[in-house]
Amino acid sequence: MAKIDFGGVIEDVITREEFPVEKAREVLKDETIAVIGYGVQGPAQSLNMKDNGFNVIIGQAPEFKEDWDKAVRDGWVPGETLFPVEEAAEKGTIVMYLVSDAAQRALWPTIKPHLKEGDALYFSHGFSITYKEQTGVIPPENIDVILVAPKGSGTSVRANFLAGTGINSSYAVFQDYTGRAEERAIALGIAIGSGYLFPTTFEKEVYSDLTGERGVLMGALAGIMEAQYKVLREHGHSPSEAFNETVEELTQSLIRLVDQNGMDWMYANCSATAQRGALDWRHRFREAVLPVFEELYESVKSGKETERVLEATGRPDYKEQLEKELKEMRESELWKAGAAVRKLRPGNN
Repeated sequence: MAKIDFGGVIEDVITREEFPVEKAREVLKDETIAVIGYGVQGPAQSLNMKDNGFNVIIGQAPEFKEDWDKAVRDGWVPGETLFPVEEAAEKGTIVMYLVSDAAQRALWPTIKPHLKEGDALYFSHGFSITYKEQTGVIPPENIDVILVAPKGSGTSVRANFLAGTGINSSYAVFQDYTGRAEERAIALGIAIGSGYLFPTTFEKEVYSDLTGERGVLMGALAGIMEAQYKVLREHGHSPSEAFNETVEELTQSLIRLVDQNGMDWMYANCSATAQRGALDWRHRFREAVLPVFEELYESVKSGKETERVLEATGRPDYKEQLEKELKEMRESELWKAGAAVRKLRPGNN
């Protein structure tokens, strides 16, 4: 492992230089990797492994025709590398459980009987294992239980791989039956094209992930944008001006500078007026939202968020209710303005 200084805290990380893909192939040379689910993470991780020369098969329910047909279009061959879920799980020595959290609970009685002694059960999210009393996903004791969690969407995992970079991933071992669980996890992290790997636990992965999704990555970001847009519109600014100052400048300019050079560099390279105001107001925003984040983290840790997710996604009308909520967002003035602005970008009109 390489020791890296993260702002004064030394962490161990694994890079592709010290654990190259050739080493991963040697570790996994006798494994059949069965990827269960071809929805969000399944396509990216399986295609990356296939391109990297690993023995991969897909398990997908044929009745979910859209995902089955997508797998076929992506080059997986029915009866050779594409199978119904149970058949793929039986063939696999590593079962990558990449269906949704709700589907993992529903599908578990089907998967569990096909896990043989010495197999590895792989997750990309700590949800089902951390909240096993609620999900019922309790693995047998004679298998490895491991995790590799890319810090990005499936689309990004694939795009970054094709670009020759990679999405950073965390990895963890919940159960080491064979004595090879950590080595298997690291090899799989390299196989799917991770930029670098850092250790975690199933609990820490899911606590940070659920907090991040509900917070900065999605929930807080959307809420802050809606609030600023509303204030600007109520004070007479046009939709175009309000959207550009709220969303467009962030996504098309500033966040890219933060990505490339850090927040301090972006501040240093803005106007003095923007710089001074941002430095002053960031403390007000931090103190305002800190209690909300503390409440959010406790809700995640206590299992309240899990209860809410499982209850909501388990309803027969969940997809219809979800579409209503997304439609409300899509048809709001803020995101209608966004659609208009995107069409006006050079090359889009």
